[in-house]
Amino acid sequence: MKNKFLFILIFFAIISCSKRVTEKIADADTYSILSEKDRATLKDELLEDRFTNLLPKLMDKSGIDMWLLISREYNEDPVLKTMLPATWLNARRRTIIVFYRNKEKNTLERLAIARYDIGNSIKSAWNKELEPNQWKALAEIIKARNPDKIGINFSNHFALADGLVKTDYDELRENLSVELSSKLVSAENLAIAWIETRTAKEMALFKQLVKITHDIIDEAFSEKVIIPGKTTTDDIVWFLRQKVTDLGLETWFHPTIDVQRNNVILKSEKESFSKDKEQQTILKGDLLHCDFGISYIGLHTDCQQHAYVLKDDEHKVPEFLADAFQKGNRLQDILTRTMKLGKTGNEILAASLQQAKNEELLPSIYTHPLGTYGHSAGTTIGMWDSQEGVPFNGEYPLQKNTVYAIELNTTVVVKEWNQSIRIMLEEAGFFGDGFFEYVNGRQMAIKPIKIN
Repeated sequence: MKNKFLFILIFFAIISCSKRVTEKIADADTYSILSEKDRATLKDELLEDRFTNLLPKLMDKSGIDMWLLISREYNEDPVLKTMLPATWLNARRRTIIVFYRNKEKNTLERLAIARYDIGNSIKSAWNKELEPNQWKALAEIIKARNPDKIGINFSNHFALADGLVKTDYDELRENLSVELSSKLVSAENLAIAWIETRTAKEMALFKQLVKITHDIIDEAFSEKVIIPGKTTTDDIVWFLRQKVTDLGLETWFHPTIDVQRNNVILKSEKESFSKDKEQQTILKGDLLHCDFGISYIGLHTDCQQHAYVLKDDEHKVPEFLADAFQKGNRLQDILTRTMKLGKTGNEILAASLQQAKNEELLPSIYTHPLGTYGHSAGTTIGMWDSQEGVPFNGEYPLQKNTVYAIELNTTVVVKEWNQSIRIMLEEAGFFGDGFFEYVNGRQMAIKPIKIN
């Protein structure tokens, strides 16, 4: 009898598990999320396109005709990590990549001074049996090509362009002749350009990824998830984390959910941005805010949106909150219309803040590059605690074919609540060749949550 009962329990457990798996697969299909194998194929296609059609242009622009990237397993240069094929989750042993650009012949050699080919895009050029010393093999390849400038990844101010560790730098210098060593230069601008520049094929994927991000937020900010008086802000945070995991994706930072409500004084920016969010139980009449981003096939999103939990006698978001939200949209417009090719982040920041203040807004702008990394390389347009400009990173000029998290807030006095509220928005935006557009639109009104 016990065995029969155990069999029944196992049977229903299997049925239940199968149902959950089926639901997850169906969910992934709804969002058009690729299988692991298809993701790998797409990732390698995107990478090959970048090597073939983008990298030669970037090297020509930088004036660097040879670029060296050197890493050891589990201590990868952030740039080299973006060049690994889908089947390489990490570098192997010591991995050295050489890109040699011959502009006159319009060729780009992609060589791996390593025991292995790096996928199909970079072929091994080291015969260890003929030359056991990897550094000497590298030196011979460099000498044979005699480049004018040898770019290596070091940078005082851009972390993602500072991936060459001291040990490898010392080894490199020891194995190069004095003449070749004199050609070593920082590849800072080339490294930043590689990380920040998006191709047309990548933007098609980016658009899908931002849509998935928006859809997940819509579900989190709905009656499916929220029960006023019971659901907490932490419940929604963990719903977001679980949803992303169930879809086979990843979050690149822990999400946050916070609440603004009547009779609760707005926290200072310092307290709001530098301290962990306290768990709160969600109530009707609450203005909700999320900060959420996901990762997929080497790209990242970063999004902040608002929702409002309708009271029993309300059928839409109150006008005073809707009007406050429009001020947030207006600040977005001011910023994005100020973004011009070649302007520095600090110039864009100063002009945008001045225009916003002229319109009697209370602005704060802290927009950052977005793409291969969440907080990526490129110009920084303010930081929440650096509204007078950002040293060094804010002095980098805006480039075309780049993506930014248009992140900002405006404080609005709400007399109906006898206090101020903060409209905090963040959306992925693409700066193209003389134009700006949101990657997949932006929030234009507070989401109403109707509880039956």
